[in-house]
Amino acid sequence: MRVAIASDHAGFLQKKPLVAFIESLGCAVQDYGPTTDDRCDYPDYADQVARAVASGEADRGVLICGTGLGMALTADKVEKVRAVSVQTPEFARLARQHNDANIVCLSGRFVSLAANCEVVHVFLTTDFAGGRHAGRVAKIMREDDPAFGGVKS
Repeated sequence: MRVAIASDHAGFLQKKPLVAFIESLGCAVQDYGPTTDDRCDYPDYADQVARAVASGEADRGVLICGTGLGMALTADKVEKVRAVSVQTPEFARLARQHNDANIVCLSGRFVSLAANCEVVHVFLTTDFAGGRHAGRVAKIMREDDPAFGGVKS
């Protein structure tokens, strides 16, 4: 599996150990930065990872910022991306099984490295369940289509 990863300054300290952890799972990792913990803007890094996943250059993405929320909001704007902010392994499992999430966004300030490693492990090793969830994911993805006029009651 090919995994794209990036952080901002708030997630920087966890990024390098997470790269090593992901590689230990047998994945190829592409690090999109930053290279220092200098203050930076998370949308720039979320965009790069999201576009790598959307284009198929990467199979999954991992983003780390202070809360995981800003990264998720940004990445999810990119067509074909289903980004989720996750703090527990159970939510990571459900995000993969039920939503076919392809980018996990982590908190570097409020969640420990050990807990984030567990989240990433579950996220990278859990398959999409398909079945009844496939139709729901299709409904999520229709929102990417500018021609979709929204659900009418």
